[in-house]
Amino acid sequence: MSAYQEVLDYLFSQLPMYQRTGKVAYKANLNNTLKLDEYFHHPHQSYKTIHVAGTNGKGSVSHCLASILQEAGLRVGLYTSPHLKDFRERIKINGSTIEESEVIDFVEQHKAIIQEVKPSFFEMTVAMAFDHFKRKKVDIAVIEVGLGGRLDSTNIIKPICSVITNIGLDHVALLGDSIAKIAVEKAGIIKGNIPVVIGETSIVTKPVFVEKSNEVGADIYFADEEYDIPVAMNSVRNTQILKVYRNNSVEYEDLELDLLGHYQKKNIKTVLKTIEILDIDISEKQIRDGFSKVVKNTGLLGRWQILGANPAVICDTGHNEEGVREIMQQIKKTAYKQLNVIWGMVNDKDISTVLALLPKDAKYYWVKPNIPRGMEAEVLQNEAQLCGLVGECFNSVREALENAKKSSCSNDLIFIGGSTFVVAEVV
Repeated sequence: MSAYQEVLDYLFSQLPMYQRTGKVAYKANLNNTLKLDEYFHHPHQSYKTIHVAGTNGKGSVSHCLASILQEAGLRVGLYTSPHLKDFRERIKINGSTIEESEVIDFVEQHKAIIQEVKPSFFEMTVAMAFDHFKRKKVDIAVIEVGLGGRLDSTNIIKPICSVITNIGLDHVALLGDSIAKIAVEKAGIIKGNIPVVIGETSIVTKPVFVEKSNEVGADIYFADEEYDIPVAMNSVRNTQILKVYRNNSVEYEDLELDLLGHYQKKNIKTVLKTIEILDIDISEKQIRDGFSKVVKNTGLLGRWQILGANPAVICDTGHNEEGVREIMQQIKKTAYKQLNVIWGMVNDKDISTVLALLPKDAKYYWVKPNIPRGMEAEVLQNEAQLCGLVGECFNSVREALENAKKSSCSNDLIFIGGSTFVVAEVV
């Protein structure tokens, strides 16, 4: 076993990790984070930051912002979670992941404080990222919130801009059982005299955000009230071509985006408004180049990602009600003869609401994501039958994919989703 793998095994075993164990890993305060921050001498104060929260879209928005800032010639840190294939995906600089040796050295050099504070896996990872960005002298770092906002470990930074993409019902056991309650948690990243961009306006959440911004003296902007992207066309280069309107006049003709999800139209508005209010000199060409090279510049995976053709194989990490609704709309607009869906979920989600969104005429391949929180395929199958969804159970995502390919014609569609951890097994 490599030294890197031994360090990961140590971290996974010693520190509670929300993605694997669920609620037990969630700390409802910032005590550990503040102790670690003091120990590392507040590294996040040595570079500019942008803070990105939201139920859906925060990962895409973070990667788009990082790509554009890279095109503007900046050295850009990017902190996101969870990872798909390798822990190091969480911590990147200009698209390059943190070195294995850096992870090893961090844990070995700071094992005493880790054992003393006993942080969660996420708390420790945030400390590692902030320290790494300081040592590597980034100009700016885009920091994605892990869960919620107010009590998230990332919420010790003082960014130059805060971003909240949208609010949906997710992690209700931790954040609250209503849109309004969750909005309050997300609004916790709004800070005094720091502008905040809201991606999607709703009659429930807007008053929450306005009240909070007024309370602390933060300028607030609602991106979807300024920008409109009525249509998106797919190009021959596997990109989207967007026409972006602002206040009813064309702002960007033929804006190219290398992310194929139709839901990205919402995220583009958020990114454009954020870039506009940053006090950074960024040209239209750099904005265009940033959008057209998100995957190349940042390595983003799992967003309506095409994995194969004849039959088409597509995956997407959307897993809550809003995310799945967007995916199903795009599937409806996709041409295919037979739809085959490989689907797995984790056991702390409201699965009946999500399953009700899935098409009844598809053939289903039920799987368990390979983590402790993964829902057993047979349990998922039983729940799905109550919604009129028919399919078989498989021992792994790979096995399900092999079976789906064998039983598919060249003009069928195989879709893989339901959980980030299902997608992680095939990308």
